[in-house]
Amino acid sequence: MPRRNFYSIVMVGAVSLVCWQATQGAKPKDEMMELYGVFVDAVEHVEASYVRPVSRKELLESALKGMLQNLDPHSSYINTSEWKQFRRQIEGRFGGIGIQVGMDPDANRLKVIAPMVGTPAYEAGVLAGDLIMEIDDHSTEGMNTDKAVEVLTGRPGTSVKLNVLHEGEEKGETLTMNRAIIDVASVLGDKRKPDDTWDFMLDKDNKIGYIRITSFIQNTTEELKKALAELKSEGMKALVLDLRDNPGGLLGSAVEISDLFVDEGLIVSTKGRNTIGKTYEAHKEGTYEGFPIAILINRNSASAAEIVSACLQDHDRAFIVGDRSYGKGSVQNIIDLEDGNSVLKLTVASYLRPSGKNIHRFKDAKEKDEWGVSPNAGLKVELTPRQYIAWATERRNRDLVTFGKRKPKADVEKPKADAEKPKADAEKPKTEEKKSDKTEKGFTDLQLEKALEVVKEKLEAPVAKK
Repeated sequence: MPRRNFYSIVMVGAVSLVCWQATQGAKPKDEMMELYGVFVDAVEHVEASYVRPVSRKELLESALKGMLQNLDPHSSYINTSEWKQFRRQIEGRFGGIGIQVGMDPDANRLKVIAPMVGTPAYEAGVLAGDLIMEIDDHSTEGMNTDKAVEVLTGRPGTSVKLNVLHEGEEKGETLTMNRAIIDVASVLGDKRKPDDTWDFMLDKDNKIGYIRITSFIQNTTEELKKALAELKSEGMKALVLDLRDNPGGLLGSAVEISDLFVDEGLIVSTKGRNTIGKTYEAHKEGTYEGFPIAILINRNSASAAEIVSACLQDHDRAFIVGDRSYGKGSVQNIIDLEDGNSVLKLTVASYLRPSGKNIHRFKDAKEKDEWGVSPNAGLKVELTPRQYIAWATERRNRDLVTFGKRKPKADVEKPKADAEKPKADAEKPKTEEKKSDKTEKGFTDLQLEKALEVVKEKLEAPVAKK
């Protein structure tokens, strides 16, 4: 492209931007023209002197990406090739490893928000909070989330290798896994029944139910309704709703689930600088009432998980137990560029709790600032990195037993049917079972224990008043 044409394109863009900004009360024309001059000057120097030839399109795309990445981790420019991959992701099923990633600004690396239960990443040992140091031996330094999605997704059955650094560790761990179609249930229990279905009644004596939501997807609300109906039929008197390591998902799903437990009032609202705010209200019909709820969250509970926990906390419908949440409460719009061949994914608004308080943790937010969801007074149970790894590992181990890893029934019963086996051999399966039970009993989920303590106190409160 001749330099004259390049100047023409830049000047047309500058004039257009100045005209738009005049209507928005933005910076004066002469300042914007000066800044454009600096940009053009820098591009010319790079073109003339950089160690290798660089196309202007590459320079402009890099400038756009850098500008947006500096705003927040969720705004980005998606070029033509990346847009095809992004569109394929949001339109249908795809092959992947089952993780949601964000950016860690301090490390300038990809950070795992959460692995999805039962997926290749989960089974390989990837944990929420892990820093992804390398993908297939290529450094992830400076890699944005959209590029990560592009390299992590692919044809089912193909392998991918990650080097991850667990929280609190000094040395990374290399994990290899095969991509698969990601299609897993989002509503789980703590343990399985003998027929391999989830047992949602955690404390059968006190009738305390336990439901774990791993993500908010299209079918989550219906799955949750089925679990609640099962618990109600068994006489449930209290509920623990576990949203730990839940990275979020669909806004509609979060609103629907909040509406199941709140009979009236505001669920969540959005507020932006140049967008029309929206509000979502609860309805009386279909509300589950008459039992105390404790919601478990941790530092990896984000987005839709924060909307649900904030809503139920503000309406005094649930007690929040655990650790302060992630603070991802922003709304992204997809804006077409180049006639729809590339797009701008831009943060345009943030979610507000029913109380009107902010959920999103902005770039320069401090611990004392207002963001995320915090446990109720006296219910904070913060885990050290080592305790978190122990919890996540134990949770994964119990889940792995339930995802096709259990021994076939015939194999378990065979020693009992074989009368000629020596007594010691016949009793061997029982010995292994006891060893397994001991390992499980040796682990204490401190956050879950506190949640059970809270709902038990609420169940006993009416008796104490009499």
